[in-house]
Amino acid sequence: MDLLNMIRDAGVIGAGGAGFPTHAKLTSKAEYLLLNGAECEPLLRVDQQLLDRFAAEIIQGLEAARQYLKARKALIGIKSKHGEVIQRLRYQILAQGLEANLEVKELRDIYPAGDEQVLVYELTGRIVPEASIPLKVGCVVINAETALNVFHALAGKAVTETYITVAGDVPRRLTLKVPVGVPIRDVLRQCGLASFEDYAVIDGGPMMGALLDNLDGHVTKKSKGYILLKKEHFLIRRKSLKLEQARVISKTACEQCRMCTDLCPRYLLGHNLQPHKMMQALSYNLDNHEEQQTAQLCCECNACEMFSCPANLHPKSVNIFYKRKLAAEGIRYQPPSREMSARSARDYRLIPSKRLVAKIGLTDFDRPAPLTEADFQPEYLEIALRQHIGAAAVPVVAVGEQVQAGQMIGKIPDNSLGAAVHASLAGTVREIKENSIVIKVGSYV
Repeated sequence: MDLLNMIRDAGVIGAGGAGFPTHAKLTSKAEYLLLNGAECEPLLRVDQQLLDRFAAEIIQGLEAARQYLKARKALIGIKSKHGEVIQRLRYQILAQGLEANLEVKELRDIYPAGDEQVLVYELTGRIVPEASIPLKVGCVVINAETALNVFHALAGKAVTETYITVAGDVPRRLTLKVPVGVPIRDVLRQCGLASFEDYAVIDGGPMMGALLDNLDGHVTKKSKGYILLKKEHFLIRRKSLKLEQARVISKTACEQCRMCTDLCPRYLLGHNLQPHKMMQALSYNLDNHEEQQTAQLCCECNACEMFSCPANLHPKSVNIFYKRKLAAEGIRYQPPSREMSARSARDYRLIPSKRLVAKIGLTDFDRPAPLTEADFQPEYLEIALRQHIGAAAVPVVAVGEQVQAGQMIGKIPDNSLGAAVHASLAGTVREIKENSIVIKVGSYV
């Protein structure tokens, strides 16, 4: 079996949060394979620790993917502040005799260094065109944990676990290896809180993550972090606003100072994304569809909303408003044919991570979250059939069937983009829902 089929059968997806099936990424040819180890979201500590703990395995997985892509070189992007991790990676590259094919490149400590298009520019100097993907400039990007999962796939091991940081205003900040399908509450309890009544939980990083409506969900292969903060915290109040509330507030108070545009990471790469113009269109009820289409270039990194705007308005939310409005009307941005170049002021307008952390009120919680062993013994697992971009997996088990850890329980639909899903712990299939499979675990059977 070749690497692509091993990765496909193992259910490997983008572990950085997007969840794009990795086997589909590797079907093309590219000049560069980039490993995204930037982990630019504040408080998250997964990638930096995996690169430290599993440097040899990640490099082997990365090299296998590079060879399959026939890429000229694989570049590992990691922030220069992680000096010891960088030394370990470089040692492993030399030890495995891969110095001609793999290189570690150090990144500045900025937000959002982990954005795919920012990463491509920082590592290669190439600019991904508007409304396009890194492959357009000869690059494929994978996450550090994804490379680790490629390594495991080579040994026939499916993706049944994910690494999650639990951080914020909690007694214990830690990073855990968690079986997919475990109740989120079981993960949160590891942080040392007896009750979550006074807390809100952000699913993912504090910048791009969304508030959990309730804590009754289950871990997926894309889960990367849970940030717990008191409900009255600035960040929670900001994220609690509904889109319509954010739209009304933004319509009444925008000063047209341009800061949202001047510090926008995509604008600084030369893209025609100008959030202040969307704010202007909203304030004056302008109806220029051609100009509004540029809102579709927004990657929703939240830099404009959480850092740039001096009036604490909601440019990202306004971009989302216009994205949805145009999508409902079937209008899609058509990028002009032009040479892309970064704005001349880019180097002076990058957002330092420490300043961002301070602006969003997380300085007191910006501490280590060490990789810690935890023994999860849930009564039930609930494995989502769609943990990825593409079609939901099709169940290949029946109610009452005994399953083993690592067994495929959902396959990719024929002729579709998707990813297989597997049981993370042994047990009995109790229920097959429209979007998930419920397994009663082990000794509880």
